[in-house]
Amino acid sequence: MHNFSKLLLNENMKIYLRTRTWIMTGLLLALVVFMTVPVYFMSKDSAISMWTLVKYESAVGYLLIAMFTSVVAAGSVAEEFTSGTIKLLLIRPWMRWKILLSKYISVVLFALLQVVLLYAFTIAFNFLFFDHTNVTAAEIHGFFVDDGQFEGSAAVYNMKYYLMRFIALLVTSMIAFMLSTVFRSGGLAIGLSIFLVFSSISIGPFIGLMNYKWVDYLFFVQLDLVPYLTGNVGDRTLGFAISVLAVYYALFAALTWFVFSKRDVGA
Repeated sequence: MHNFSKLLLNENMKIYLRTRTWIMTGLLLALVVFMTVPVYFMSKDSAISMWTLVKYESAVGYLLIAMFTSVVAAGSVAEEFTSGTIKLLLIRPWMRWKILLSKYISVVLFALLQVVLLYAFTIAFNFLFFDHTNVTAAEIHGFFVDDGQFEGSAAVYNMKYYLMRFIALLVTSMIAFMLSTVFRSGGLAIGLSIFLVFSSISIGPFIGLMNYKWVDYLFFVQLDLVPYLTGNVGDRTLGFAISVLAVYYALFAALTWFVFSKRDVGA
């Protein structure tokens, strides 16, 4: 365990000693500032709930986090092969699966840190400028509350929103990590991962309306879990969606581990 913790620390240092990591984090926080401040000065005479800004900033911020995490995950393995440093890792007394696991955990920790920063900063910063009365989620998000839909406060909805997004983020990070390992191409991993994120939001809902049972098992149809908070998913359930994603996640992870354990890096 001690050796693995050193390996994990080494992988985290590779992420946080890079300038790009802090640039990405800075851009994420700057997004909140540049969305909140103009709205504050343009709406001084109207009472705007802070949860309205949190709604939009969280949505845009999540897309940024998905892209940033894809960049980190894609480079985690691919850049080791490109630079040749993978050989230095493999000659050390660590099993290959431990090396790969430490890399993936470091990616997940990076994603978790970005999500926590976005969550805390959007709430704290908007708290300083706008009314922070805990209104209902229906008032902020504009959906009609019927049987089976979310009836709680905007604060509780926001917490569950972040949880749904983080589950999807784990899956997309695994895809980027898998592509980085299998093809050793950071660009391909980043491009496909970002495409899946946007397709799950834009294309997925439309395909999900098709009256075919097999549609429910498509990966990008289930990747966006947020509609399950409002019940706008027909007869599908959140448990079913998570189960489908879990199967895909396990397949992606198994392929990643298999390819990395069998790959010859001697050349």
